[in-house]
Amino acid sequence: MKRILADAKAFGKQYLRSRTGTFFALAFPVILILLFGAIFSGTGSASLAIYVQDLDNTPASHTFISALNSTQILVYNPIPADVNITGFIRDNSINTALLIPRGFGDNVSRAMLLHDQNASVTVTLYGDPTQSSFGIASSAVEGAITGYNFFVRQAAPVVHMTTGQVSERGAKYIDLFLPGIIGFTILTTPLFGMTGICAEYRTRKYFKFLATTKLSKAEWLAAKIVFYVLLMFVSVALILTAGVLVFHMDGTITPVAVLLIIAGTVEFTSLGMLLGIFIRDSETAAAIANAIGFPMMFLAGSFFPLDLFPSYLKTVAHFLPLTYLNEGLRSTMVLGNDSVALVDLAVTTGIAVVFFIIPARTLSWKSK
Repeated sequence: MKRILADAKAFGKQYLRSRTGTFFALAFPVILILLFGAIFSGTGSASLAIYVQDLDNTPASHTFISALNSTQILVYNPIPADVNITGFIRDNSINTALLIPRGFGDNVSRAMLLHDQNASVTVTLYGDPTQSSFGIASSAVEGAITGYNFFVRQAAPVVHMTTGQVSERGAKYIDLFLPGIIGFTILTTPLFGMTGICAEYRTRKYFKFLATTKLSKAEWLAAKIVFYVLLMFVSVALILTAGVLVFHMDGTITPVAVLLIIAGTVEFTSLGMLLGIFIRDSETAAAIANAIGFPMMFLAGSFFPLDLFPSYLKTVAHFLPLTYLNEGLRSTMVLGNDSVALVDLAVTTGIAVVFFIIPARTLSWKSK
């Protein structure tokens, strides 16, 4: 037993010297519980915004909207009756919107006053089914409809719900996951890769060898960016190929999406350089890259819609560079809204330029 304990103690000391191992064993679980707790614990605002276009505009439709608000989950936001709802969704990058059609009040009146068993009306919930906020909104609307139907007629339901996609391109369910997967890949591969490479070059003093060449610091950094840009396009091509062959995906890579992939790769490759040149060993570099990258994955909308976040986490998300890459890809690839995507592209490009300039000016071939 003494030998077992002695060996366990020696192994433990050796294991804990690995900063990467320590991060995943001790720090990463804490980060996860804090992130998921903050997102889903109900702290802050637990409500979900739902946009409603009321084409009927009668007391019956107003009562139904009040029923939506009474769920304490949905917060009503009006859509003007004189606009096309799908265009409004696209132009404003909305996740969930409900259409109350004309004739809503007439059918409710026929059911209540005339006891017409054939009276029926269908509301349409538009949204992105890959987003968990859509499932929450759908359940809340169904609950409001059930309560409203019971109020109108305690028999066959009058109000029904159907769903419609927000995608202008008619994308399949699997296609709607594509922007988040691309954003996740662009974050992890260049960030983790370049952080480790720069730290290794610093530790092994490769930078001093580079000082003997004609290669400038900016050229060295640019070469790494070129490699990762090409690698990301290969990765995206493989993702699309696998999706098409296995799931018959119809993923569309638009010209704006191509520019966003390039800008995002420059951004996170440069961020990896920025971290790597100031960290003395690759173990520490990997731990810090993980500590920055993993929270960003969850808070920037790669896996969870920002609509679900408490207000303070939404504020945090707006300061994360991955948020603009994810939102830009979603706007151009899913919603077909290139005007919004171009704004996200401009922000991503600006951050990428800043992240590139800092290591280009601070990197020294004489780093110790």
